[in-house]
Amino acid sequence: MAMTKNEMIAKVADAVKMSKKEAKTVIEAYTDLVISTLKKEKKVKLQGLGIFAVKNRKARVGRNPMTGATIQIPAKKVVKFRVSKEVKTKVL
Repeated sequence: MAMTKNEMIAKVADAVKMSKKEAKTVIEAYTDLVISTLKKEKKVKLQGLGIFAVKNRKARVGRNPMTGATIQIPAKKVVKFRVSKEVKTKVL
């Protein structure tokens, strides 16, 4: 089960002894900063956690699973996250 935004706000508020309202403001500001940085196609490196980056995915041929028909999938940009070695060793 995934942690929800409200659960994260509550845990951050408890960890740093601030109100939930203040924690919500911090988390939303952080999220906005990450998104605005990615929009500029810059990487976001979080020491000890990982790296967010925008990658270009090439156009490719795919298949409609319902009909089996071949379709052209257009090129697009996607956000990727690469986990740090530190997280891998602690979690996996």
